[in-house]
Amino acid sequence: MISLLSFFEDVRAKSSSADGPQDEAKRAAADAVLAQVEPGMTLGLGTGSTVDFFLQALAQRTRDGLQVQGVPTSSQTERRAKELGIPLLGEGEFRRVKNQLCVDGADRVDLAGRLIKGGGGALLREKLVATHSSQVCILVDPSKLVSVFDSTFPLPVECLDFGVEDTLEKIRRLGCEVTLRDSSGGGRLRTDNGNVIADCVFHQIADPVATELRLNAIPGIVEVGIFSDLLDLLVVGFPDGTSLTCSTKELAR
Repeated sequence: MISLLSFFEDVRAKSSSADGPQDEAKRAAADAVLAQVEPGMTLGLGTGSTVDFFLQALAQRTRDGLQVQGVPTSSQTERRAKELGIPLLGEGEFRRVKNQLCVDGADRVDLAGRLIKGGGGALLREKLVATHSSQVCILVDPSKLVSVFDSTFPLPVECLDFGVEDTLEKIRRLGCEVTLRDSSGGGRLRTDNGNVIADCVFHQIADPVATELRLNAIPGIVEVGIFSDLLDLLVVGFPDGTSLTCSTKELAR
């Protein structure tokens, strides 16, 4: 049995000697995940730049004859999958079919295998699809691995726009700085669900599970970007085109 700490140490040792563009690291992780895909699978399709490399690789396999169906976690991923020709399930079918594998990225991964997600604003649908999947595979580059969640990346929290200032004030009482995320075109960013994103900067999140529970208890919060007990397979890509894979089922945490 290995520990996630040992895996993190292996990643850090390898990343110190694997130089090159980050796109190559993302592509390496995507290629490693593609090896997990089997014919006939229903796939949860995540959101973000790293997952896009997986979508490109998956599209090539489908053109070569691989038969799979996908469930997108955002409008962005839905558009991209259709553009690439990846078959998708409709919303009604999603309710009846359990995904065999969900492939997604993460903004941060800690030593307990917990995730921070939502940098792309799709955290609610990402969590819905992940919890509806038999196995969740997360692909990242080495920079996403951390010992503890801290102020280097804000925790995204999806909130109702109605009464949001009161919601933000209650969030601040938990000891963090909070700002509403703006869209690139100006004004508040709107998620696919019509909600807003509060980016919460904590000095340190010593207990992510307790923090998630405390946030979810605040009226007006729709979902929190802490993903606990959802990671099954962690794939880390490196700029030299190689990757390391760790199954959390094999871990002694």
